[in-house]
Amino acid sequence: MRKIGGLLSLASAAVVTAALSGCIVAPPAPRPVYAAPPGVVYVAPNYASPGIGYAWEYHPHYGWGWRHPQYGWHRGWH
Repeated sequence: MRKIGGLLSLASAAVVTAALSGCIVAPPAPRPVYAAPPGVVYVAPNYASPGIGYAWEYHPHYGWGWRHPQYGWHRGWH
């Protein structure tokens, strides 16, 4: 009986390994790099990002600044 139990656990381990061996975990897609609109000079940020999720983008009225896709512009720009 002991030999059958060992073979059964070995067989189940082989099945699990075979089933999971084809799984591929892809890394998260990077955010696209923001490019300046035509005719606009890129200006690098002069202070650190205010938080996770903010991207350095161009605002048509204020120029370059930090923008979050959910919370909007840092420093209250509209």
